[in-house]
Amino acid sequence: MNPLLTGRALNRATLDRQFLLSRTDRSIADVVTHLGGLQAQTPHTWYTGLWNRIEGFRAADASALLESRALVRLALQRSTIHLVTAGDCLAMRPLLQVVTERMTRTTFVRRLDGVDLGELAAYGREVVEAEPVTFAALGRALAERWPGNDPHVLSQVVRWLVPLVQVPPRGLWGRSGPIAHTSAESWLGFEAPPMTPAELVTRYLRAFGPATVMDAQTWSGLTRLGEVVESMDLVRFRDEAGRTLYDLPDLADLGHPSPEISAPVRLMYDFDNLFLSYADRSRVITEAGFAALNGFMGTNVMPRIILVDGVTAGDWTVTRARKVSTLGIHQWEPIKDLDAVAEEGMRLLEFLAPGDKHEISVFDGPSKS
Repeated sequence: MNPLLTGRALNRATLDRQFLLSRTDRSIADVVTHLGGLQAQTPHTWYTGLWNRIEGFRAADASALLESRALVRLALQRSTIHLVTAGDCLAMRPLLQVVTERMTRTTFVRRLDGVDLGELAAYGREVVEAEPVTFAALGRALAERWPGNDPHVLSQVVRWLVPLVQVPPRGLWGRSGPIAHTSAESWLGFEAPPMTPAELVTRYLRAFGPATVMDAQTWSGLTRLGEVVESMDLVRFRDEAGRTLYDLPDLADLGHPSPEISAPVRLMYDFDNLFLSYADRSRVITEAGFAALNGFMGTNVMPRIILVDGVTAGDWTVTRARKVSTLGIHQWEPIKDLDAVAEEGMRLLEFLAPGDKHEISVFDGPSKS
């Protein structure tokens, strides 16, 4: 029988691989590569995800990498916008494009009238490579070529057919700009071999393992990864529900962190993949956490979750008025060590609003429900 990993053991292994047990001194590009990217459909909150993981992280350094094209933002896992390195952008997109295709065919392609997809891809690429454009501008240009079709539908089909990166100043620290796109190939100016499914699973396990096949599929949006996993040389464990967990031999040989090791407070950003990349999220979300998260359903709000001892304990908000930035600690259940949360909150305010006066407020219950 496969060795058992308890829920707490899984929690500590996950936090360790996510650089959440202790911050790392690895470079920004190395951390982004290790994590397989950070979900980043919001232009700036992902900076907090790196701040949580990298010792001495400076937002200006990550912003400079985005501006220099060493990092890019485009649709990848689950067809959501991710921040990745230039190399991973070109390697991951061909493999993950099927996820966007599946969603696009279901929602948009059936609404096209008299449009050849090959011609649409070629002309869409021509438009975005002439100069970066918003989806609205792209749709208008496409509708002139294919009148009678919905411009939004046309632009979203091109989003599937052509790998589109969001170009700066969108996403730069302390700045903003229109959500303008061009092709990844045009923006980066080089090619990279596509990543294989086994390589993608390896990357996932290195950052999120030990994990099940369903976990890997949840993270990537791909299906039928069971066949891939079974073909790989992996170590097998089981969780408390009897599910098979897979891990990389080199990491398993090193051993997993002790379940008894303490986990520091972390104030996570709203779309952190820690909470989005498992079919079974109970390794980090408590029963009270699931109940609190249900209150956000239908609000178009993702809470910024507070981890205490490695699991969900509340969420945090920041309000700013007259050069005073206040971090709100919203307890989902009573937090035993509020002082530790407040201390980490003050450090976060120094990062987010260095020139302001900083204050902490504590509330009972989720910030929105």
